[in-house]
Amino acid sequence: MIQVRAKEKNLEFSIESEGPIPETIQSDPLRLRQILINLAGNAIKFTEKGSVRIVARCRLGPPASLEFDVIDSGIGMTDAQTAGLFRPFTQADTSMARRFGGTGLGLTISARLAGLLGGGVKVLSTAPGVGTTMRCTIATGLLEGVPMIDSPRLPIGVEEEGGGPASAASGSAHDAEPLRDIHILLVEDGPDNQRLISHLLRRYGAKVEIADNGRVGVERIWNAVERDEPFDIVLMDMQMPIMDGYEASALLRGKGYRRPVIALTAHAMQGEMDKCIAAGCDGYLTKPVNKTQLVETILRHVRDHKASLWVANDGPVAG
Repeated sequence: MIQVRAKEKNLEFSIESEGPIPETIQSDPLRLRQILINLAGNAIKFTEKGSVRIVARCRLGPPASLEFDVIDSGIGMTDAQTAGLFRPFTQADTSMARRFGGTGLGLTISARLAGLLGGGVKVLSTAPGVGTTMRCTIATGLLEGVPMIDSPRLPIGVEEEGGGPASAASGSAHDAEPLRDIHILLVEDGPDNQRLISHLLRRYGAKVEIADNGRVGVERIWNAVERDEPFDIVLMDMQMPIMDGYEASALLRGKGYRRPVIALTAHAMQGEMDKCIAAGCDGYLTKPVNKTQLVETILRHVRDHKASLWVANDGPVAG
């Protein structure tokens, strides 16, 4: 995901290990992934030339921990900007927000998540025009008896032999485009998520259209139905301006739309899935999206919907 964004800006992106790291740790992979994507995403956002690096290292403690330094050659920050960086609802500079499209409001959440994982997030070093190094630290749990890897393999953008991407659904290159001929509407207001998710879906063969909010999404869906070119599945962000995913999904179901709608949300709290299902969604995925789960979820719901058309004989199916 991050490599795509770096490539679009012609930035070098690398993941490195400084010293041996444990083969396994005890932590929450979803939350750690969210933190690192946020930090690396911010680094790329504020870097116009040069590179972004993620350097991992293990501290044996006690207690044992993993450090991830996200190092960029971007615009950097002043001491005043750094001092207010982790305040809720505070941006480093309003002019930068206009220029770059936000200045990392997710840092406060990332710091809290890292705290829940037994560590934290801090600015290790920064200077205007030089760049910034952010450090995320998390606890590893006990490492007694855990093998340490001296030279971990840290591939980026790995493709199977033959030049095509591996199938996220099958785990092999036998079907490089598992989503071919599937028409998807992505209803998502965030430009970064629009770009990353649509790139991933198209990479696996899907035809993708994008709507910026729920109201536009509902209009697109019904226009497609009227043209007799309905979407096979809708991926619906649940937190959007103008009309959110809950209202849009409920509106679609209220009008008789029966094709699959899958919720996309950054909230993985207990009860969130029930809320999405109650609004009319068929499934639920958390962001950042796991590509294997995304592809498998799309395939399963598209297949199940087509199968239901064979056994249902209760009149035309809307959409």
